[in-house]
Amino acid sequence: MAEVITMPRMSDTMVEGNIVAWHKKEGDSVEVGELLAEIETDKATMDFDSPADGVLLHIAIKNGAVPIDAVIAVIGNAGEDWKVAMESKGGNSTATVASVEATAPMVTVANSTTDAEARVKASPLAKSIAKEAGIDLTNIKGSGDHGRIVKKDLEAVISTPAPAPVVVQAPAVVVAPVAPKPAPEKIAEPSVVPFTFTGTGNNYEDVAVSQMRKTIARRLGESKFSAPHFYLTIEIDMDKATKLRKQLNEVAPVKLSFNDLVIKAVSVSLKQHPAINSSWMGDYIRANKDINIGVAVAVEDGLLVPVIRYADIKTLSQINTEVKELAAKAKNKKLQPQEMTGNTFTISNLGMFGIDEFTAIINPPDACILAIGSIAEKPVVKNGNIVIGQCMKVTLSCDHRVVDGAKGAAFLQTFKQILEDPIRLLV
Repeated sequence: MAEVITMPRMSDTMVEGNIVAWHKKEGDSVEVGELLAEIETDKATMDFDSPADGVLLHIAIKNGAVPIDAVIAVIGNAGEDWKVAMESKGGNSTATVASVEATAPMVTVANSTTDAEARVKASPLAKSIAKEAGIDLTNIKGSGDHGRIVKKDLEAVISTPAPAPVVVQAPAVVVAPVAPKPAPEKIAEPSVVPFTFTGTGNNYEDVAVSQMRKTIARRLGESKFSAPHFYLTIEIDMDKATKLRKQLNEVAPVKLSFNDLVIKAVSVSLKQHPAINSSWMGDYIRANKDINIGVAVAVEDGLLVPVIRYADIKTLSQINTEVKELAAKAKNKKLQPQEMTGNTFTISNLGMFGIDEFTAIINPPDACILAIGSIAEKPVVKNGNIVIGQCMKVTLSCDHRVVDGAKGAAFLQTFKQILEDPIRLLV
């Protein structure tokens, strides 16, 4: 009996997958573990390997969004009737395709890609690298399966030096003395030409919602409208933290960032205020013993939150290295589901973009999220004198079902004390 292949659940929050490309066509032989298709989940574009040996008898869904457990293909022996397998599964290929096409969003694109660009076969990572480097994929010959462009093809192009520009020596110019010109006559100022609009007034582009954006909208919508948020803002003197970071970077094996200090200070503060390190579970509150810090990372399609596990027992250098590795995976859509789950507290840092302060929406099931603003120079009073200080504002968003105002304020006080006297991080 042929085996019916259904849309797999490739992440814990996935409700449907978007088939980006098939790497096998009907009639091709496939083996277990061989790349069969690329599927976009709510968090990343992932390779889907064949779960069975045989021949790809039928592709039920060519591309588009497909619900979990919906039939996408049939694999069996050559010449086998795939329709029998479909009927035994209780599915119908024609009906399934019609359903997906009917629910797929219609996209109107003002500046669409050319036919040549649309036919390019390239891995998601290769497309990402090409976009960042401004490389036209239509001019590259791929070395992967069926001419598919892969990462090493892009690296070869980038590493090839561009031809040196030809420098033409300009001939020497002899300038003859010029007699002084008479004063120019006064020229009347030109009149302003009235603006005439010749457009249609309908200049826009409708963009299909990605799986990631759908999940962000659903989860944060549920958080904002179900969890009663309240916000606490505090200003922190970062003078000593700035000096400590400079001293540490003279001996550290990696270049430490302010974000590393914030993550470590948060983890130390959570040990002293375990109620903040809790999760709302509906019928009960979970008091988390481990301290796993989610770090929000902006990517092209939205936002991902990789998790730094056991942050309280890791060094600043270990935190720095792990954050960089996970952020790179996030931007290349290579994060694995286990790298984005298990968070007990989340940090969102927009300080590097010059944002003074903001409020963040809680990342469920966490009870709190900390929004980090920029470090700015401003006049402050110290020992009765006005001096220039380096200050940072942070805002704690709290779920009032779990955390009360006094507990949130006590956590922020401890966090402030640690960063204003950061030697506490080393003891």
